[in-house]
Amino acid sequence: MDIQFYLDQIAQDNLKLISFPIFIIAIVLEFWADRKEGLNLYRKNEFIASVWMLVFTLILEAGILLLAFIAFYHIHEITPLKEIIGRQWWAWILLFFIDDFIYYLFHRSNHEVRLFWAGHVPHHSAMTMNFGTAIRQGVGERFHKYFFWLIVPFLGFDPLMIITIMSLNLFYQFWVHTEFVRKLPAPIEYIFNTPSHHRVHHASNIKYLDRNHAGVFIIWDRLLGTFSEELITEKPKYGLTENIKSNQPIHVATHEYQAIWNDVKRADKF
Repeated sequence: MDIQFYLDQIAQDNLKLISFPIFIIAIVLEFWADRKEGLNLYRKNEFIASVWMLVFTLILEAGILLLAFIAFYHIHEITPLKEIIGRQWWAWILLFFIDDFIYYLFHRSNHEVRLFWAGHVPHHSAMTMNFGTAIRQGVGERFHKYFFWLIVPFLGFDPLMIITIMSLNLFYQFWVHTEFVRKLPAPIEYIFNTPSHHRVHHASNIKYLDRNHAGVFIIWDRLLGTFSEELITEKPKYGLTENIKSNQPIHVATHEYQAIWNDVKRADKF
């Protein structure tokens, strides 16, 4: 299959067309429930900034995803494993786990490497937890994201499979951004990323910092020492350890890059 075949298929991808109405309906319903319960989970200026982060991300993603797709195609073309890995049912399941583990590594790196954190931090700058926060994507992280996935086409998975599974992973993550779902049955909480686990991830409490980087499966955090339970005795406090003072979209998207540059300028040697 040549690259034009893949590009034609990705152009016909209906996942985003399906997901956007679902996201909008979920936000409206959660907003209604929030007003009914008087929880004040939505703040106007913060939500508007979240929408802008989504817009910025979609604009960047359009070009960067195309470049990543081309890179995936050329890597897939040179691997001998492409004759073994097709679109068998087991290949899709295997790819789902591989993709989720790579997402864990990517997400953890975003929290541990400051330059990567600068691209990811807009997502964490919201001081509330709601479905609006889910669309408050990290803008700058698009520049380095797809490098983490370059190994996958070499393993024999074709570009369209990779992009499809990545999209499904992100689709799953939308629903974990909520206060309305408390604890789920223990087996689910043990294996999967849940709203409880993700509230911990968004918390600025010292106990909860840099924990629960999971996409779908929380097992990676459990195995690699980055898991923390949400405690009844310590309610998550959302936002950053030092919160930004403005919801102006450009500031939200770039403030940490500016902070890095200011630190560089203050340094007295290389």
